[in-house]
Amino acid sequence: MRKGTAGKLHLSEEDLQLLNTPLGLKSLLADKKPNVDKALRLVKSELRFHELQAEVIKLQNWVIEKNKKVVVIFEGRDAAGKGGAIRRITEHINPRHFRIVALPKPTVEEQGQWYFQRYVNQLPKPGEMVFFDRSWYNRAVVEPVNGFCTKSQYQSFMEQVNSFENMIMDSGIYLIKFYFSITKEEQARRFKDIQSSPLKRWKLTPVDRKAQELWDTYTEFKLKMFEHTDLKTSPWIVVEANSKTEARIQVLEYIIDTIPYIQAEKKGEEED
Repeated sequence: MRKGTAGKLHLSEEDLQLLNTPLGLKSLLADKKPNVDKALRLVKSELRFHELQAEVIKLQNWVIEKNKKVVVIFEGRDAAGKGGAIRRITEHINPRHFRIVALPKPTVEEQGQWYFQRYVNQLPKPGEMVFFDRSWYNRAVVEPVNGFCTKSQYQSFMEQVNSFENMIMDSGIYLIKFYFSITKEEQARRFKDIQSSPLKRWKLTPVDRKAQELWDTYTEFKLKMFEHTDLKTSPWIVVEANSKTEARIQVLEYIIDTIPYIQAEKKGEEED
């Protein structure tokens, strides 16, 4: 697609064909004033997303057939789009072989346990994928920022977390860690959108309401977390999530590129 000398759009045959599909027409009519350039971007992004979703189905089939175990962690700023990304990623895969874990506040009994215990209880069984919408890393950022843990508990977590992750990876679990990053301005805009919608307002928690005020403190603890836990064996993948579509595509591409289901499929044999 290019603009002519008079500023008019000159569409390629491929662009015209895309706009003439149900998805293209829907994208064109999404705004009161049709925007061809925007509609084409939306269509191309959605088609790419469909391709990646198809690959995730293949990946899950490999996980099931080979009794593999996968954990994908989603951390990041409040309102960064973690939950929405998980829903889009999992919307077409077999629901019997994956779980989304978003744990509530620990019970009194859980508060007396080893911190990692309730997360151990959620780890995948063979042939299963587990997606954590926030994880044990609550203790690295959210809890100390909001005063939900003591300095001693925080320090103990930081001393144990790398060994804990090494143990679960040694057990055969593929571990991927995403951190969704948005700007302070984008977070404020999303909070305003959520607050103004009767259908979304329930999402706002007391922690969310303090997120803007505590922005710099979150940044401080986030950087400490990265410094200590961004390891070669289990790196943090930072996802720039101001654009939800681009963030979801990046996450899917990384999962597909990282878990070796394609190589195994080509070889026709299971990894050692």
